[in-house]
Amino acid sequence: MTNQFQAKTALFHLPGLFSFYEFYRVFLPLFRNHREYFYDWCDIGSIYGAPAGCLWGGGRVSSGTASPKNALTLTREYGISARLTFSNSLLTPEHLSDGKCNRLCALFSTPGPVENGVIVSSDLLLAHLARQYPELYFVSSTTKVLTDFTDLQKELSRSAFRYVVPDFRLNKALEKFNALSPSEKNKVEFLCNECCWFGCRQRKACYENVSRKNLGLPCPDHRCTAPDGDRGYRFSRAMENPGFISTRDIHDIYLPMGFSNFKIEGRELGSALLLEFLLYYMTKPEYRIHVREAVYLDSMLDLF
Repeated sequence: MTNQFQAKTALFHLPGLFSFYEFYRVFLPLFRNHREYFYDWCDIGSIYGAPAGCLWGGGRVSSGTASPKNALTLTREYGISARLTFSNSLLTPEHLSDGKCNRLCALFSTPGPVENGVIVSSDLLLAHLARQYPELYFVSSTTKVLTDFTDLQKELSRSAFRYVVPDFRLNKALEKFNALSPSEKNKVEFLCNECCWFGCRQRKACYENVSRKNLGLPCPDHRCTAPDGDRGYRFSRAMENPGFISTRDIHDIYLPMGFSNFKIEGRELGSALLLEFLLYYMTKPEYRIHVREAVYLDSMLDLF
C-alpha cells in the first residue's frame, strides 16, 4: 500500500468517564508519572460516557454515578478531552429541552485546557447542540451502524463531525481506507475491541432498544440471537472477531497508513476488564505486572 503520510501517535478513546471515575483517579496518575510503563507511540485521546438517567444516552443504558463536576475536573487536570455519549437515535423535539442533559452540555462546554465533545447519532440533537453549545465538538456514533463504505464516506464529508466511528465490520477494508484523503483519515475513529458477532443483522435494533430504555419507554429486553450471545462480553472472543484491531495492527498497519484514532468499548463491562484493555493496548509487556499491582493494591478500588 502507498501511504500518503504516517501518523506518529495512536490516540485511544477510553470508556467509562462516569462509570469508572475511581479507576481513572488511580490510573491517570500512573500513566503520567510512569510513562516508561506505556508504549511511547500511544496516548489518551478522550474518555467518554454518560451519567445515569440521561434521556439522550445511547449505545448502553447510562449508569455512571460519578459527579459530573468531579469527572470534568479529573479530565482537565490531566489535559484529556471528555466526551458525553448522547447517541440516542430516537429523540423527538420534545426531548431537546431535557434539563439534565442540557446542564451537562453547558458544564462541559465551559472553557478549559482542551475541548470536550459529544458523541451523537440523532441529527435533531446534533443541530440543537451545534446551536446551543458551539464550544463542543461532535463525534458521529458507531450506533449508526455504517457498514457500507459509501455511507461512511458521506459521513466523513460532513463538516459537523470532527470524528466518525464506522461499524467494526468495515475495520479491515484496508484498501478503501488507505484511499481516503489525509483529512478524512484524521476523522476516522476505529472501534477496536467489539465482541458482537460479525454476521449480526440486529445491531441497529439492539441500539434502538437501548435508546427506548433511556427514554423510559416500555419495551422488552433485546434478545441477542448471535452464536454464544448469551455469554456476554469476552475479550478472548473479541480477539477472534474478524473485525478485531490488535495492538500490532495499530502499530504496524493503521499508524503507517495515517490513522490515529482508536476507540475502546467497555462502559458497562467492569473496571477489571477495563484494566485488561489498557494493559493490552497501552502497556509494555514487561511493565504490565507493575500496572496491575499499582491498580489492584490500591485500597480505594474494588475491581469487579
